[in-house]
Amino acid sequence: MTTAYADEPSPEPLHEWRRRGFTIAEARRWIDDGFSIGNAERWRGSGVYTAADARSWRTAGATPYTVDLWLRAGMTPRDAVRWREMGYSPEEAADRHLAGERPHPRGLLWRLLHRGEPPGGAFADEERSHSMRELLRAGIPAGRARAYVEAGWTGAAGVEWAERDIEAGQAQVFEALGLSAREAGRVLASGQDAISLMTEFWRAGVPIDEVADWRAAGFTGEEAARLRAEGTGVEQAKVLRALTDGDEP
Repeated sequence: MTTAYADEPSPEPLHEWRRRGFTIAEARRWIDDGFSIGNAERWRGSGVYTAADARSWRTAGATPYTVDLWLRAGMTPRDAVRWREMGYSPEEAADRHLAGERPHPRGLLWRLLHRGEPPGGAFADEERSHSMRELLRAGIPAGRARAYVEAGWTGAAGVEWAERDIEAGQAQVFEALGLSAREAGRVLASGQDAISLMTEFWRAGVPIDEVADWRAAGFTGEEAARLRAEGTGVEQAKVLRALTDGDEP
Protein backbone atom coordinates (compact mmCIF):
# COMPACT_ATOMS: atom_id res chain seq x y z
CA MET A 1 0.00 0.00 0.00
CA THR A 2 1.38 3.39 -0.99
CA THR A 3 1.16 6.20 1.56
CA ALA A 4 0.29 9.50 -0.06
CA TYR A 5 1.49 12.84 1.30
CA ALA A 6 0.07 16.10 0.05
CA ASP A 7 3.49 17.73 -0.16
CA GLU A 8 5.07 14.86 -2.13
CA PRO A 9 4.78 14.42 -5.93
CA SER A 10 3.68 11.09 -7.37
CA PRO A 11 6.50 8.50 -7.32
CA GLU A 12 8.42 8.06 -10.56
CA PRO A 13 8.32 4.80 -12.56
CA LEU A 14 10.44 1.89 -11.29
CA HIS A 15 12.84 2.08 -14.21
CA GLU A 16 13.70 5.64 -13.21
CA TRP A 17 14.48 4.48 -9.67
CA ARG A 18 16.74 1.76 -11.07
CA ARG A 19 18.49 4.29 -13.26
CA ARG A 20 19.22 6.38 -10.12
CA GLY A 21 20.83 3.47 -8.28
CA PHE A 22 17.95 1.90 -6.34
CA THR A 23 17.09 -1.78 -6.52
CA ILE A 24 13.51 -2.71 -7.35
CA ALA A 25 12.91 -3.82 -3.74
CA GLU A 26 14.32 -0.58 -2.36
CA ALA A 27 12.31 1.49 -4.80
CA ARG A 28 9.09 -0.26 -3.84
CA ARG A 29 9.72 0.39 -0.14
CA TRP A 30 10.42 4.08 -0.73
CA ILE A 31 7.36 4.38 -2.97
CA ASP A 32 5.15 2.58 -0.45
CA ASP A 33 6.15 5.11 2.18
CA GLY A 34 5.32 8.01 -0.09
CA PHE A 35 8.81 9.21 -1.06
CA SER A 36 9.81 10.57 -4.44
CA ILE A 37 13.21 9.73 -5.91
CA GLY A 38 14.52 13.19 -5.11
CA ASN A 39 13.41 12.99 -1.51
CA ALA A 40 14.77 9.46 -1.10
CA GLU A 41 18.11 10.64 -2.46
CA ARG A 42 18.14 13.54 -0.02
CA TRP A 43 17.50 11.21 2.91
CA ARG A 44 20.25 8.86 1.78
CA GLY A 45 22.59 11.79 1.29
CA SER A 46 21.90 12.79 4.90
CA GLY A 47 22.83 9.37 6.23
CA VAL A 48 19.38 7.75 6.38
CA TYR A 49 19.59 4.85 3.96
CA THR A 50 16.30 2.97 4.23
CA ALA A 51 12.71 3.97 3.69
CA ALA A 52 11.76 2.60 7.12
CA ASP A 53 14.34 4.79 8.87
CA ALA A 54 13.36 7.83 6.81
CA ARG A 55 9.72 7.25 7.72
CA SER A 56 10.62 7.05 11.41
CA TRP A 57 12.67 10.23 11.26
CA ARG A 58 9.91 12.02 9.36
CA THR A 59 7.45 10.99 12.07
CA ALA A 60 9.87 12.35 14.67
CA GLY A 61 9.74 15.72 12.94
CA ALA A 62 13.06 15.60 11.09
CA THR A 63 13.77 16.41 7.46
CA PRO A 64 16.75 15.47 5.28
CA TYR A 65 18.10 18.94 6.09
CA THR A 66 17.80 18.69 9.89
CA VAL A 67 18.35 15.02 10.69
CA ASP A 68 22.14 15.37 10.64
CA LEU A 69 22.10 17.16 14.02
CA TRP A 70 20.44 14.17 15.69
CA LEU A 71 22.44 11.55 13.81
CA ARG A 72 25.74 13.13 14.87
CA ALA A 73 24.53 13.01 18.47
CA GLY A 74 23.89 9.27 18.11
CA MET A 75 20.15 9.64 18.55
CA THR A 76 17.39 7.41 17.25
CA PRO A 77 13.98 8.65 16.06
CA ARG A 78 12.55 7.38 19.36
CA ASP A 79 15.09 9.47 21.27
CA ALA A 80 14.15 12.54 19.25
CA VAL A 81 10.44 12.05 19.96
CA ARG A 82 11.00 11.57 23.68
CA TRP A 83 13.18 14.68 23.98
CA ARG A 84 10.63 16.71 22.04
CA GLU A 85 7.80 15.46 24.25
CA MET A 86 9.77 16.63 27.29
CA GLY A 87 9.94 20.14 25.83
CA TYR A 88 13.52 20.31 24.53
CA SER A 89 14.60 21.96 21.29
CA PRO A 90 16.46 19.77 18.74
CA GLU A 91 19.75 21.52 19.51
CA GLU A 92 19.42 21.13 23.26
CA ALA A 93 18.28 17.51 22.91
CA ALA A 94 21.38 16.73 20.84
CA ASP A 95 23.67 18.47 23.34
CA ARG A 96 22.15 16.66 26.30
CA HIS A 97 22.16 13.32 24.53
CA LEU A 98 25.85 13.79 23.72
CA ALA A 99 26.45 14.61 27.38
CA GLY A 100 24.99 11.23 28.35
CA GLU A 101 21.63 12.40 29.65
CA ARG A 102 18.38 10.53 29.15
CA PRO A 103 15.13 12.31 28.30
CA HIS A 104 13.57 13.66 31.49
CA PRO A 105 10.90 16.22 32.36
CA ARG A 106 11.88 19.81 32.89
CA GLY A 107 12.41 20.78 36.53
CA LEU A 108 9.64 22.59 38.40
CA LEU A 109 11.56 25.88 38.43
CA TRP A 110 12.09 25.77 34.65
CA ARG A 111 8.40 25.03 34.08
CA LEU A 112 7.37 27.92 36.33
CA LEU A 113 9.73 30.33 34.59
CA HIS A 114 8.64 29.23 31.11
CA ARG A 115 4.93 28.55 31.63
CA GLY A 116 2.92 29.61 28.61
CA GLU A 117 5.81 29.12 26.18
CA PRO A 118 5.53 26.48 23.45
CA PRO A 119 7.58 23.32 24.19
CA GLY A 120 11.09 23.63 22.84
CA GLY A 121 10.45 27.17 21.67
CA ALA A 122 11.88 29.25 24.48
CA PHE A 123 14.77 31.54 23.69
CA ALA A 124 16.43 30.15 26.82
CA ASP A 125 16.64 26.76 25.09
CA GLU A 126 18.49 28.25 22.15
CA GLU A 127 20.86 30.12 24.44
CA ARG A 128 21.51 27.08 26.63
CA SER A 129 22.23 24.92 23.59
CA HIS A 130 24.67 27.52 22.29
CA SER A 131 26.37 27.69 25.70
CA MET A 132 26.68 23.91 25.86
CA ARG A 133 28.28 23.81 22.43
CA GLU A 134 30.73 26.59 23.37
CA LEU A 135 31.85 24.70 26.47
CA LEU A 136 32.13 21.34 24.70
CA ARG A 137 34.01 22.97 21.83
CA ALA A 138 36.50 24.36 24.36
CA GLY A 139 37.19 20.84 25.59
CA ILE A 140 35.20 21.05 28.83
CA PRO A 141 34.00 17.58 29.94
CA ALA A 142 30.29 17.09 29.28
CA GLY A 143 29.30 16.73 32.93
CA ARG A 144 31.05 19.95 33.95
CA ALA A 145 29.72 21.80 30.90
CA ARG A 146 26.19 20.73 31.73
CA ALA A 147 26.59 22.00 35.31
CA TYR A 148 27.64 25.42 33.99
CA VAL A 149 24.70 25.59 31.61
CA GLU A 150 22.29 24.55 34.36
CA ALA A 151 23.77 27.24 36.63
CA GLY A 152 22.92 29.88 34.03
CA TRP A 153 26.29 30.60 32.41
CA THR A 154 25.82 31.77 28.83
CA GLY A 155 27.93 31.72 25.69
CA ALA A 156 31.65 31.39 26.28
CA ALA A 157 31.52 33.29 29.59
CA GLY A 158 32.00 30.17 31.67
CA VAL A 159 34.83 28.63 29.65
CA GLU A 160 37.76 30.06 31.65
CA TRP A 161 36.07 29.16 34.93
CA ALA A 162 35.24 25.64 33.78
CA GLU A 163 38.77 25.13 32.46
CA ARG A 164 40.03 25.72 35.99
CA ASP A 165 37.58 23.11 37.30
CA ILE A 166 35.82 25.64 39.54
CA GLU A 167 32.38 24.41 40.56
CA ALA A 168 29.73 26.35 38.63
CA GLY A 169 27.87 27.70 41.66
CA GLN A 170 31.08 28.86 43.33
CA ALA A 171 32.17 30.47 40.08
CA GLN A 172 28.98 32.53 40.09
CA VAL A 173 29.67 33.81 43.62
CA PHE A 174 33.30 34.60 42.83
CA GLU A 175 32.28 36.48 39.70
CA ALA A 176 29.59 38.39 41.59
CA LEU A 177 32.25 39.45 44.10
CA GLY A 178 34.35 40.75 41.21
CA LEU A 179 37.14 38.18 41.13
CA SER A 180 38.54 36.77 37.90
CA ALA A 181 38.74 33.03 37.30
CA ARG A 182 42.48 33.10 37.96
CA GLU A 183 42.02 34.99 41.24
CA ALA A 184 39.26 32.62 42.27
CA GLY A 185 41.61 29.71 41.59
CA ARG A 186 44.13 31.22 43.99
CA VAL A 187 41.48 31.61 46.68
CA LEU A 188 40.43 27.98 46.32
CA ALA A 189 44.07 26.85 46.36
CA SER A 190 44.44 28.59 49.73
CA GLY A 191 41.68 26.40 51.13
CA GLN A 192 38.91 29.00 51.12
CA ASP A 193 35.71 28.77 49.11
CA ALA A 194 33.48 31.52 47.73
CA ILE A 195 30.92 31.55 50.54
CA SER A 196 33.49 31.61 53.34
CA LEU A 197 35.33 34.42 51.52
CA MET A 198 32.17 36.50 51.28
CA THR A 199 31.27 35.76 54.92
CA GLU A 200 34.77 36.62 56.18
CA PHE A 201 34.79 40.09 54.63
CA TRP A 202 31.16 40.75 55.52
CA ARG A 203 31.82 39.97 59.19
CA ALA A 204 34.92 42.18 59.12
CA GLY A 205 32.78 45.08 57.89
CA VAL A 206 34.46 45.43 54.49
CA PRO A 207 32.05 46.64 51.76
CA ILE A 208 31.11 43.90 49.32
CA ASP A 209 32.35 45.88 46.32
CA GLU A 210 35.85 46.06 47.85
CA VAL A 211 36.21 42.33 48.56
CA ALA A 212 37.79 41.44 45.22
CA ASP A 213 40.44 44.16 45.40
CA TRP A 214 41.49 43.41 48.97
CA ARG A 215 41.47 39.62 48.59
CA ALA A 216 43.20 39.61 45.20
CA ALA A 217 45.90 41.83 46.70
CA GLY A 218 46.49 39.14 49.34
CA PHE A 219 44.69 40.56 52.38
CA THR A 220 42.31 38.74 54.70
CA GLY A 221 39.07 40.31 55.85
CA GLU A 222 40.61 41.28 59.20
CA GLU A 223 43.67 42.81 57.57
CA ALA A 224 41.54 44.76 55.12
CA ALA A 225 39.34 46.06 57.93
CA ARG A 226 42.37 47.15 59.97
CA LEU A 227 44.00 48.91 57.03
CA ARG A 228 40.75 50.70 56.24
CA ALA A 229 40.50 51.83 59.86
CA GLU A 230 44.07 53.17 59.65
CA GLY A 231 43.20 55.20 56.58
CA THR A 232 44.48 52.94 53.81
CA GLY A 233 41.97 53.08 51.00
CA VAL A 234 40.93 50.43 48.53
CA GLU A 235 42.81 52.31 45.78
CA GLN A 236 46.09 51.05 47.21
CA ALA A 237 44.71 47.54 47.27
CA LYS A 238 43.81 47.96 43.60
CA VAL A 239 47.42 48.84 42.80
CA LEU A 240 48.66 45.74 44.61
CA ARG A 241 45.99 43.69 42.86
CA ALA A 242 47.16 44.90 39.46
CA LEU A 243 50.74 43.92 40.31
CA THR A 244 49.61 40.51 41.55
CA ASP A 245 47.52 39.90 38.45
CA GLY A 246 50.65 39.45 36.37
CA ASP A 247 51.84 36.55 38.50
CA GLU A 248 51.32 32.97 37.47
CA PRO A 249 48.33 31.24 39.11
